[in-house]
Amino acid sequence: MNKEHQKKVLITGMAGFIGHHLAKLLVTSNYTVIGLDNINDYYDPKLKLARLEDLGFNTQKIEYNKLLELESISFIKLDLTDLKNIKKLFKDQQFDFVVNLAAQAGVRYSLENPHSYVDSNITGFLNILESCREFPVEHLVFASSSSVYGLSEDIPFKEDNCTDHPLAMYAASKKANEMMAHSYANLYDIPCTGLRFFTVYGPWGRPDMALHIFTKAIIEDKEFEVFNNGNMSRDFTYVVDIVESINRLLPKSPKVNNPTFNPKKPVPSKSSKPYQLFNIGNNSPVALMDYIKAIEKALDKKGKIVFKPMQPGDVQSTYANVESLFNYIGFKPQTKLEDGIKAFVDKYLELNDLN
Repeated sequence: MNKEHQKKVLITGMAGFIGHHLAKLLVTSNYTVIGLDNINDYYDPKLKLARLEDLGFNTQKIEYNKLLELESISFIKLDLTDLKNIKKLFKDQQFDFVVNLAAQAGVRYSLENPHSYVDSNITGFLNILESCREFPVEHLVFASSSSVYGLSEDIPFKEDNCTDHPLAMYAASKKANEMMAHSYANLYDIPCTGLRFFTVYGPWGRPDMALHIFTKAIIEDKEFEVFNNGNMSRDFTYVVDIVESINRLLPKSPKVNNPTFNPKKPVPSKSSKPYQLFNIGNNSPVALMDYIKAIEKALDKKGKIVFKPMQPGDVQSTYANVESLFNYIGFKPQTKLEDGIKAFVDKYLELNDLN
Protein backbone atom coordinates (compact mmCIF):
# COMPACT_ATOMS: atom_id res chain seq x y z
CA MET A 1 0.00 0.00 0.00
CA ASN A 2 1.29 3.47 -0.88
CA LYS A 3 2.10 5.64 2.11
CA GLU A 4 -0.38 8.32 1.03
CA HIS A 5 -3.18 5.73 1.26
CA GLN A 6 -2.14 4.38 4.66
CA LYS A 7 -4.29 5.20 7.66
CA LYS A 8 -2.51 7.34 10.26
CA VAL A 9 -2.46 6.30 13.92
CA LEU A 10 -1.39 8.28 16.96
CA ILE A 11 -0.04 6.09 19.78
CA THR A 12 0.38 8.00 23.04
CA GLY A 13 2.88 6.35 25.36
CA MET A 14 4.80 4.82 22.45
CA ALA A 15 8.02 4.59 24.48
CA GLY A 16 6.07 2.51 27.00
CA PHE A 17 5.74 -1.24 27.20
CA ILE A 18 2.49 -1.81 25.28
CA GLY A 19 2.95 1.23 23.04
CA HIS A 20 6.31 -0.04 21.78
CA HIS A 21 4.88 -3.45 20.85
CA LEU A 22 1.81 -1.89 19.23
CA ALA A 23 3.93 0.44 17.10
CA LYS A 24 6.00 -2.49 15.79
CA LEU A 25 2.85 -4.37 14.82
CA LEU A 26 0.95 -1.47 13.23
CA VAL A 27 3.90 -0.49 11.03
CA THR A 28 3.84 -4.01 9.60
CA SER A 29 0.04 -3.76 9.21
CA ASN A 30 0.22 -0.88 6.71
CA TYR A 31 -0.42 1.99 9.09
CA THR A 32 1.55 5.19 9.33
CA VAL A 33 2.39 5.53 13.03
CA ILE A 34 3.04 8.71 15.00
CA GLY A 35 4.21 8.06 18.54
CA LEU A 36 4.08 10.45 21.48
CA ASP A 37 5.70 10.12 24.90
CA ASN A 38 7.04 12.46 27.56
CA ILE A 39 9.76 9.93 28.56
CA ASN A 40 9.29 10.73 32.26
CA ASP A 41 11.33 9.18 35.05
CA TYR A 42 8.61 7.10 36.78
CA TYR A 43 11.04 4.30 35.91
CA ASP A 44 14.48 4.43 34.28
CA PRO A 45 14.12 6.42 31.02
CA LYS A 46 16.95 4.33 29.55
CA LEU A 47 14.48 1.49 28.97
CA LYS A 48 12.06 3.86 27.21
CA LEU A 49 14.87 5.16 25.02
CA ALA A 50 15.99 1.59 24.26
CA ARG A 51 12.45 0.79 23.08
CA LEU A 52 12.52 3.81 20.77
CA GLU A 53 15.93 2.74 19.44
CA ASP A 54 14.43 -0.71 18.79
CA LEU A 55 11.84 1.09 16.63
CA GLY A 56 14.67 2.69 14.65
CA PHE A 57 15.00 6.14 16.22
CA ASN A 58 18.25 7.93 16.99
CA THR A 59 17.39 9.00 20.52
CA GLN A 60 20.24 11.52 20.55
CA LYS A 61 18.08 13.64 18.27
CA ILE A 62 15.05 13.75 20.56
CA GLU A 63 13.99 17.27 21.52
CA TYR A 64 10.76 18.41 23.13
CA ASN A 65 7.98 19.06 20.60
CA LYS A 66 10.17 18.11 17.62
CA LEU A 67 8.91 15.40 15.27
CA LEU A 68 11.47 12.73 14.34
CA GLU A 69 10.36 11.12 11.08
CA LEU A 70 11.29 7.72 9.65
CA GLU A 71 9.76 5.77 6.74
CA SER A 72 6.40 4.75 8.26
CA ILE A 73 6.88 5.82 11.85
CA SER A 74 7.57 9.11 13.62
CA PHE A 75 8.08 10.15 17.23
CA ILE A 76 7.53 13.34 19.18
CA LYS A 77 8.45 14.01 22.81
CA LEU A 78 5.40 15.73 24.21
CA ASP A 79 3.45 15.81 27.46
CA LEU A 80 -0.29 15.14 27.38
CA THR A 81 -0.86 18.10 29.69
CA ASP A 82 0.54 20.43 26.98
CA LEU A 83 -2.81 21.14 25.32
CA LYS A 84 -1.53 23.80 22.93
CA ASN A 85 1.05 21.51 21.32
CA ILE A 86 -1.19 18.43 21.49
CA LYS A 87 -3.81 20.30 19.46
CA LYS A 88 -1.15 21.51 17.03
CA LEU A 89 -0.02 17.91 16.51
CA PHE A 90 -3.61 16.84 15.77
CA LYS A 91 -4.07 19.74 13.37
CA ASP A 92 -0.81 19.06 11.52
CA GLN A 93 -1.18 15.27 11.28
CA GLN A 94 -4.95 14.75 10.82
CA PHE A 95 -5.05 11.33 12.49
CA ASP A 96 -7.46 8.60 11.43
CA PHE A 97 -7.10 6.69 14.70
CA VAL A 98 -5.83 7.39 18.21
CA VAL A 99 -4.69 4.77 20.73
CA ASN A 100 -4.25 6.42 24.13
CA LEU A 101 -1.87 4.33 26.21
CA ALA A 102 0.00 7.15 27.96
CA ALA A 103 -0.80 7.22 31.66
CA GLN A 104 0.72 7.36 35.09
CA ALA A 105 0.84 3.65 35.83
CA GLY A 106 1.16 1.63 39.01
CA VAL A 107 -1.28 0.95 41.84
CA ARG A 108 1.23 1.24 44.68
CA TYR A 109 2.79 4.48 43.40
CA SER A 110 -0.65 6.11 43.60
CA LEU A 111 -0.39 5.85 47.38
CA GLU A 112 2.74 8.03 47.28
CA ASN A 113 1.95 10.51 44.53
CA PRO A 114 -1.80 10.75 43.84
CA HIS A 115 -1.54 14.14 42.09
CA SER A 116 0.45 12.65 39.20
CA TYR A 117 -2.56 10.47 38.34
CA VAL A 118 -4.80 13.51 37.97
CA ASP A 119 -2.25 15.30 35.77
CA SER A 120 -1.53 12.40 33.40
CA ASN A 121 -4.67 10.30 33.52
CA ILE A 122 -7.38 12.93 33.93
CA THR A 123 -6.06 16.22 32.49
CA GLY A 124 -3.98 14.41 29.86
CA PHE A 125 -6.91 12.29 28.69
CA LEU A 126 -9.20 15.32 28.62
CA ASN A 127 -6.70 16.98 26.26
CA ILE A 128 -6.85 13.94 23.96
CA LEU A 129 -10.66 14.06 23.98
CA GLU A 130 -10.66 17.78 23.25
CA SER A 131 -8.25 17.27 20.36
CA CYS A 132 -10.39 14.45 18.95
CA ARG A 133 -13.40 16.78 19.18
CA GLU A 134 -11.66 19.60 17.31
CA PHE A 135 -9.93 17.34 14.78
CA PRO A 136 -12.27 14.32 14.39
CA VAL A 137 -10.93 10.77 14.21
CA GLU A 138 -12.53 7.52 13.08
CA HIS A 139 -11.87 5.75 16.37
CA LEU A 140 -10.34 6.56 19.76
CA VAL A 141 -9.16 3.46 21.63
CA PHE A 142 -8.09 4.13 25.21
CA ALA A 143 -6.53 2.12 28.00
CA SER A 144 -8.59 1.43 31.04
CA SER A 145 -7.65 -1.24 33.59
CA SER A 146 -8.87 -4.35 35.39
CA SER A 147 -8.27 -2.36 38.59
CA VAL A 148 -11.63 -0.59 38.05
CA TYR A 149 -13.33 -3.72 39.42
CA GLY A 150 -12.00 -2.80 42.86
CA LEU A 151 -13.85 -4.48 45.72
CA SER A 152 -15.87 -6.70 43.39
CA GLU A 153 -15.47 -10.43 43.97
CA ASP A 154 -17.96 -11.34 41.25
CA ILE A 155 -15.48 -13.26 39.10
CA PRO A 156 -14.79 -13.78 36.29
CA PHE A 157 -15.15 -10.02 35.87
CA LYS A 158 -17.62 -9.01 33.18
CA GLU A 159 -17.74 -5.58 31.56
CA ASP A 160 -21.21 -5.01 32.98
CA ASN A 161 -20.16 -5.61 36.60
CA CYS A 162 -20.33 -2.73 39.07
CA THR A 163 -17.11 -0.70 39.09
CA ASP A 164 -18.05 1.90 41.70
CA HIS A 165 -15.60 0.78 44.39
CA PRO A 166 -12.01 1.53 43.27
CA LEU A 167 -9.25 0.75 45.76
CA ALA A 168 -6.69 3.43 44.78
CA MET A 169 -6.28 6.60 42.73
CA TYR A 170 -4.96 4.69 39.72
CA ALA A 171 -8.19 2.71 39.49
CA ALA A 172 -10.29 5.82 40.15
CA SER A 173 -8.54 7.69 37.34
CA LYS A 174 -9.20 4.83 34.90
CA LYS A 175 -12.86 4.71 35.91
CA ALA A 176 -12.97 8.46 35.30
CA ASN A 177 -11.50 7.94 31.81
CA GLU A 178 -14.40 5.63 30.96
CA MET A 179 -16.94 8.21 32.07
CA MET A 180 -15.16 11.07 30.31
CA ALA A 181 -15.00 9.13 27.04
CA HIS A 182 -18.71 8.38 27.18
CA SER A 183 -19.55 12.03 27.71
CA TYR A 184 -17.55 12.99 24.60
CA ALA A 185 -19.11 10.16 22.61
CA ASN A 186 -22.48 11.59 23.66
CA LEU A 187 -21.73 15.26 23.04
CA TYR A 188 -19.55 15.06 19.93
CA ASP A 189 -20.10 11.56 18.46
CA ILE A 190 -16.45 10.59 19.00
CA PRO A 191 -16.29 6.79 18.53
CA CYS A 192 -14.62 5.53 21.72
CA THR A 193 -13.58 2.06 22.85
CA GLY A 194 -12.14 1.48 26.31
CA LEU A 195 -9.98 -1.58 27.04
CA ARG A 196 -9.68 -2.94 30.56
CA PHE A 197 -6.21 -4.51 30.52
CA PHE A 198 -5.50 -7.51 32.74
CA THR A 199 -1.86 -7.79 33.98
CA VAL A 200 0.06 -7.48 30.72
CA TYR A 201 3.52 -9.10 30.64
CA GLY A 202 6.23 -9.90 28.13
CA PRO A 203 9.56 -8.69 26.64
CA TRP A 204 10.47 -5.04 27.26
CA GLY A 205 8.16 -5.00 30.31
CA ARG A 206 8.23 -2.27 32.95
CA PRO A 207 10.75 -2.64 35.80
CA ASP A 208 8.07 -1.84 38.42
CA MET A 209 6.07 -4.94 37.42
CA ALA A 210 6.28 -8.24 39.29
CA LEU A 211 7.85 -10.21 36.44
CA HIS A 212 10.78 -7.78 36.18
CA ILE A 213 11.21 -7.47 39.95
CA PHE A 214 11.16 -11.23 40.52
CA THR A 215 13.47 -12.00 37.60
CA LYS A 216 16.03 -9.38 38.64
CA ALA A 217 16.04 -10.56 42.24
CA ILE A 218 16.45 -14.23 41.33
CA ILE A 219 19.33 -13.48 38.94
CA GLU A 220 21.06 -11.32 41.55
CA ASP A 221 20.43 -13.90 44.30
CA LYS A 222 18.49 -11.35 46.36
CA GLU A 223 15.33 -11.63 48.42
CA PHE A 224 12.05 -10.36 46.97
CA GLU A 225 8.66 -9.71 48.55
CA VAL A 226 5.50 -11.61 47.70
CA PHE A 227 2.34 -10.09 49.14
CA ASN A 228 -0.69 -11.71 50.78
CA ASN A 229 1.66 -14.60 51.62
CA GLY A 230 1.56 -15.64 47.98
CA ASN A 231 -2.19 -16.25 48.05
CA MET A 232 -2.94 -14.24 44.91
CA SER A 233 -3.78 -14.91 41.28
CA ARG A 234 -3.69 -12.79 38.14
CA ASP A 235 -5.09 -13.07 34.64
CA PHE A 236 -1.64 -12.63 33.06
CA THR A 237 -1.93 -11.60 29.39
CA TYR A 238 0.97 -11.71 26.93
CA VAL A 239 1.71 -8.36 25.31
CA VAL A 240 1.78 -9.71 21.73
CA ASP A 241 -1.78 -11.00 22.20
CA ILE A 242 -2.79 -7.61 23.58
CA VAL A 243 -1.51 -5.62 20.60
CA GLU A 244 -2.97 -8.09 18.09
CA SER A 245 -6.35 -7.48 19.74
CA ILE A 246 -5.90 -3.71 19.37
CA ASN A 247 -4.82 -4.13 15.74
CA ARG A 248 -8.05 -6.01 14.97
CA LEU A 249 -10.16 -3.57 16.97
CA LEU A 250 -8.95 -0.32 15.39
CA PRO A 251 -11.05 -0.41 12.19
CA LYS A 252 -14.15 -1.64 14.08
CA SER A 253 -15.34 1.60 15.62
CA PRO A 254 -18.58 1.58 17.65
CA LYS A 255 -21.72 2.92 16.01
CA VAL A 256 -24.58 5.10 17.22
CA ASN A 257 -27.79 3.36 18.35
CA ASN A 258 -26.33 0.02 19.36
CA PRO A 259 -29.37 -2.30 19.18
CA THR A 260 -28.14 -4.28 22.21
CA PHE A 261 -28.33 -1.21 24.47
CA ASN A 262 -31.46 -0.97 26.60
CA PRO A 263 -31.87 2.52 28.13
CA LYS A 264 -34.31 1.12 30.68
CA LYS A 265 -31.65 -1.33 31.88
CA PRO A 266 -28.37 0.42 31.03
CA VAL A 267 -25.05 -1.39 31.44
CA PRO A 268 -21.55 0.15 31.61
CA SER A 269 -20.11 -1.50 28.50
CA LYS A 270 -22.68 -0.45 25.90
CA SER A 271 -24.42 2.75 24.89
CA SER A 272 -26.79 4.27 22.36
CA LYS A 273 -23.82 6.53 21.63
CA PRO A 274 -20.65 5.40 19.76
CA TYR A 275 -19.03 3.97 22.88
CA GLN A 276 -18.08 0.53 24.21
CA LEU A 277 -15.92 -1.19 26.81
CA PHE A 278 -14.12 -4.52 26.65
CA ASN A 279 -12.07 -6.66 29.00
CA ILE A 280 -8.79 -7.63 27.37
CA GLY A 281 -7.27 -10.54 29.23
CA ASN A 282 -6.27 -14.17 29.02
CA ASN A 283 -9.45 -15.64 30.57
CA SER A 284 -7.17 -17.97 32.55
CA PRO A 285 -5.99 -16.79 35.99
CA VAL A 286 -2.68 -18.11 37.27
CA ALA A 287 -1.71 -18.50 40.92
CA LEU A 288 1.13 -16.10 41.75
CA MET A 289 3.27 -18.91 43.15
CA ASP A 290 2.89 -20.85 39.86
CA TYR A 291 3.96 -17.67 38.04
CA ILE A 292 7.09 -17.50 40.19
CA LYS A 293 7.81 -21.20 39.53
CA ALA A 294 7.66 -20.51 35.78
CA ILE A 295 10.23 -17.72 36.21
CA GLU A 296 12.45 -20.02 38.28
CA LYS A 297 12.19 -22.67 35.56
CA ALA A 298 13.14 -20.18 32.82
CA LEU A 299 16.16 -19.07 34.85
CA ASP A 300 16.94 -22.56 36.21
CA LYS A 301 17.32 -21.01 39.65
CA LYS A 302 15.27 -20.80 42.85
CA GLY A 303 14.15 -17.47 44.25
CA LYS A 304 14.48 -16.18 47.82
CA ILE A 305 10.91 -15.26 48.70
CA VAL A 306 9.91 -13.09 51.66
CA PHE A 307 6.18 -13.38 52.28
CA LYS A 308 4.32 -10.22 53.27
CA PRO A 309 0.70 -9.33 54.08
CA MET A 310 -1.60 -7.80 51.48
CA GLN A 311 -0.70 -4.24 50.46
CA PRO A 312 -3.30 -1.43 50.55
CA GLY A 313 -4.90 -0.91 47.14
CA ASP A 314 -4.15 -4.45 45.93
CA VAL A 315 -6.67 -7.16 45.06
CA GLN A 316 -6.36 -10.89 45.69
CA SER A 317 -7.33 -12.07 42.23
CA THR A 318 -8.23 -10.91 38.73
CA TYR A 319 -10.03 -12.98 36.12
CA ALA A 320 -11.36 -11.61 32.84
CA ASN A 321 -14.44 -12.72 31.00
CA VAL A 322 -13.34 -11.90 27.42
CA GLU A 323 -16.31 -13.30 25.54
CA SER A 324 -17.49 -9.88 24.34
CA LEU A 325 -14.16 -8.92 22.77
CA PHE A 326 -13.71 -12.36 21.21
CA ASN A 327 -17.15 -12.12 19.61
CA TYR A 328 -16.32 -8.63 18.35
CA ILE A 329 -12.88 -9.26 16.80
CA GLY A 330 -12.67 -13.05 16.50
CA PHE A 331 -9.43 -13.37 18.48
CA LYS A 332 -8.47 -14.62 21.94
CA PRO A 333 -5.06 -14.46 23.64
CA GLN A 334 -3.32 -17.77 23.06
CA THR A 335 0.29 -17.53 24.29
CA LYS A 336 1.21 -20.10 26.95
CA LEU A 337 2.51 -18.60 30.20
CA GLU A 338 5.78 -20.57 30.05
CA ASP A 339 6.49 -19.30 26.52
CA GLY A 340 5.70 -15.70 27.43
CA ILE A 341 7.90 -15.77 30.53
CA LYS A 342 10.78 -17.35 28.61
CA ALA A 343 10.50 -14.59 25.97
CA PHE A 344 10.67 -11.97 28.75
CA VAL A 345 13.66 -13.62 30.42
CA ASP A 346 15.54 -13.93 27.13
CA LYS A 347 15.02 -10.22 26.36
CA TYR A 348 15.90 -9.25 29.96
CA LEU A 349 19.21 -11.12 29.71
CA GLU A 350 19.92 -9.51 26.33
CA LEU A 351 19.14 -5.98 27.53
CA ASN A 352 21.21 -6.38 30.66
CA ASP A 353 24.09 -8.29 29.02
CA LEU A 354 23.73 -11.11 31.51
CA ASN A 355 23.70 -14.10 29.16
